[in-house]
Amino acid sequence: MTPTDDRATRRSELLRLGFADVDRAQADLAALGDVAGPLLAIMGRTADPDAAVAGLVRLADVVPDRTAFLGAVADDEGTAMRLLSVLGASAALTDHLAAHPEQWRDLTDPTLGSTRPAARHLRDRLLTAVGADAASERPVSAIPDAEAVDALRVEYRRLLLRIAARDLAHDLGVDDAAAELADLAAGTLEAALAIARARVGEPADGVRLAVIAMGKCGGHELNYVSDVDVIFLHEPADGANEAEAAATAAKLASNLIRICSDHTAEGTVWEVDAALRPEGKAGALSRTLAGHRGYYERWAEPWEFQALLKARPAAGDAALGRDFVEMVRPMVWSVADRPGFVDAARAMRRRVVDHIPAKQLDHEIKLGPGGLRDVEFAVQLLQLVHGRADERIRPAATLSALAELIRAGYVGREDGEALHRAYAFLRQLEHRIQLYRLRRTHLMPEDERSLRRLGRSLGFLRQPDVQLLAAWEHHRREVSRLHQKLFYRPLLTAVAQISGDEARLSSEAAIARMAALGYDDPRAALRHLEALTAGVTRTAAIQRALLPALLQWFAEGADPDAGLFGFRRLSEALGSTPWYLSTLRDEGQVAERLAHLLATSRYCTDLLEREPAGVRLLGGDLAPLSADAMTEEMLATAGRQAGTDKAIRAIRAVRRRELLRTAAGDVLGITDVADVGFALTRLTDATLESALQIAGRSVRAARGLEQAPTRIAIVAMGRYGGFELSYGSDADVLFVHDPPEGASGADKELAASYAKAVVEEVRRSLAAPGDDPALLVDADLRPEGRQGALVRTLESYTSYYAKWSKVWEAQALLRADAVVGDPGLRDRFTALIDPLRYPASGLSADDVREVRRIKARVDDERLPRGADPHLHLKLGRGGLADIEWTVQLLQLRHGAELPALRTPRTLPALEAASEAGLLSRADADVLIGAWRLVSRVRNAVTLARGRGGDQLPTDPRERRAVAGIVGYPLDRADEFVNDYLRTTRRARAVVDRVFWE
Repeated sequence: MTPTDDRATRRSELLRLGFADVDRAQADLAALGDVAGPLLAIMGRTADPDAAVAGLVRLADVVPDRTAFLGAVADDEGTAMRLLSVLGASAALTDHLAAHPEQWRDLTDPTLGSTRPAARHLRDRLLTAVGADAASERPVSAIPDAEAVDALRVEYRRLLLRIAARDLAHDLGVDDAAAELADLAAGTLEAALAIARARVGEPADGVRLAVIAMGKCGGHELNYVSDVDVIFLHEPADGANEAEAAATAAKLASNLIRICSDHTAEGTVWEVDAALRPEGKAGALSRTLAGHRGYYERWAEPWEFQALLKARPAAGDAALGRDFVEMVRPMVWSVADRPGFVDAARAMRRRVVDHIPAKQLDHEIKLGPGGLRDVEFAVQLLQLVHGRADERIRPAATLSALAELIRAGYVGREDGEALHRAYAFLRQLEHRIQLYRLRRTHLMPEDERSLRRLGRSLGFLRQPDVQLLAAWEHHRREVSRLHQKLFYRPLLTAVAQISGDEARLSSEAAIARMAALGYDDPRAALRHLEALTAGVTRTAAIQRALLPALLQWFAEGADPDAGLFGFRRLSEALGSTPWYLSTLRDEGQVAERLAHLLATSRYCTDLLEREPAGVRLLGGDLAPLSADAMTEEMLATAGRQAGTDKAIRAIRAVRRRELLRTAAGDVLGITDVADVGFALTRLTDATLESALQIAGRSVRAARGLEQAPTRIAIVAMGRYGGFELSYGSDADVLFVHDPPEGASGADKELAASYAKAVVEEVRRSLAAPGDDPALLVDADLRPEGRQGALVRTLESYTSYYAKWSKVWEAQALLRADAVVGDPGLRDRFTALIDPLRYPASGLSADDVREVRRIKARVDDERLPRGADPHLHLKLGRGGLADIEWTVQLLQLRHGAELPALRTPRTLPALEAASEAGLLSRADADVLIGAWRLVSRVRNAVTLARGRGGDQLPTDPRERRAVAGIVGYPLDRADEFVNDYLRTTRRARAVVDRVFWE
């Protein structure tokens, strides 16, 4: 073989072994001499062969005897495997070895691969390193402070090096590695406390201090690099002054924190985080046992008890630490009895996710969707719900707790094992990422070299980056799937016979879980589940597959009981319909949307119960249809019916479906509040137009008329005219008709009689009780009110407005919009009223005073007795009436000169007023924001309660539902109310300046 062939073979061999920079690797291997050959295969099994050989060359250059060092490594395969594994996986530990080359001998220990050191051994090593007596009950460092602090860091890294070598070379296992890291952290806290005692001096003898490990350290599942969460606890020593003891405890605690976290020439250890203490960072650094008890009994939030699930004594006074754990244990295991416990836990999880920067979300191993925290969250919830009565499932470590949950039957074996595999993989991935630089990170790297190194460290040797990403994605999906399934699916086993390896909950355990999920009547909920899943039919089988997801979505809604009950009623109505269950099963969006609607909106639930086929709508576009499209469909459907009543019912059925479309889009946050008002208005237009035509045909047929003796138009008024209808609004209208020019007296009488009969038929048929929501058509704004004629001719309107019109009628006509009926008549009516509502001379001072007088009277007389003026949506301070009257006064005063103000709609009028300088941009924005919020809330009240209302609900569940529809998380209903009050208060200030001057 020629030298060229030999070099090519050598290069090919290095590439096969995983070297990336072959030229550099060959130079490093040459520098090692004869030992390179025996070590080459071991290098090929490391995470980064290039880093392993480069690190070995670097270490050989700094050890006292290079030849002996390399010979020892080459002659002992175990030493070589441990050392090269570390050099190939951790740049930080390579740097440490280069700075302390004598520590390589720690890796020659033949027991390193088989024996885990006891926690006491690690503690004693660290205490000895800082010059403290490990046998003392209160160890105190006896060497100079700076020397002790550096010695702590060096010894900590020495012991960390041994753990990393065991982990990398001997497949330590993620749970064993995490437990050993937690023991190392506890020993480090003990050694740091010994140094702190030396710093504080004699006063330290007057206090007993315990350090309680929390979080991953407390749970014996620590990462390579992590903040160590702690709580400090103290008691005065016998005869010591309490105040002095408290001050000393604070000094000891603060010094311990600095000793661990300060940077020195030997680096740092990790941050000690005491933020989980009572009152967080605002609270005292250390408290007595009684002080902790008082806080936890009176003030602590549910999440604080969830955190205490992992509390354990880690350093300091062990007896005091045990007393603390015994004290909080009953509180931890009773927290699930608190109302809203699961909601509070979910809120905490949601806040964590919300704080992840968007660009990091898809790279988060710990906190992102399908990450470590999802597993921990699910396991802890199951522990806290069922651990009250079952002590078997109380281990602090996640994997140990999961094993007990499986053994006790709360999690199915197959699901539990899959979750175990996913969690172990994610933890090991997190460990390997942190080990490289010994930095606290949970982000998956993006560069190819890092992905390659990580993949190889986890055993993926062929296309390691591709295999790694595929495995990560698989386990993320598994976690997301199982997170839902393991909490909700076992509920079905309490009520249905399910074959296979499933969790088996007793009835009482199922009731406890349902109660924790927020069901007010868990026994009834289980009866609904039994009704839905009983039997061996295909329908029951599909329901059993659907319900775990649906139960989670119901539980995330404002009213889980209503969600489940509504689903049962729908299923009973549609269960035999071929498309229903298959649609829910195959189109996940439909099922999720349906669950959200049922658990949030009684209005939507009522519509769905009347229109079960409306479920199909949820799979498509929920954007409202146009008025023309709806009118065309209504008339076509009505035209196929025999008889007027059936034709009107067909029109109302279309209206019911379109109400559902709009309401669903509103609840799901798809349709904007202004678009909701527009959609409801156009739906009313289509309904009235269709009903008017059907009623006209009916009256003509009954009277034997071949054609209509008069033209009829319907003028929208009030919120209907302003395109601002809400779900509970009546349709305020004026009816106008116009006989042919030159009609005789008899013809006019016939026209009047015909017009009255038609409009009465429209009102009667649309308001009649039935399966469809009624539409009340209100003509009380007509001339002379209820005493006046229901329908007048255009000529009569002209005469009335010329003689009797008041300023309030002109104001009412600002929102008149002639939209239904004969187009020509509509145009003529609009031409009639424009000079009235936009007077050329503006308003006189007397008219302005009259508008204000009427507004004051409305404020004084129409607010319901007992209503809170701050929370009344229509008549309250800064509510809809305040804003709309302000806009209308500007329109009356300036509409003649400013065409842009001539609109029945509030928001465009506000924009026009701002552009014309009648309102500052800031004031206009305040009023626009308030109008949108109050209108949104008013709609949400109807959607949540199923009936209209102008008062913000006081019932907590209804208020949560309203907050959720408006866009707030359900646990932030108080924040929603505060925002509402602040918004309306600012709007009222603008109204005071602009309307009342």
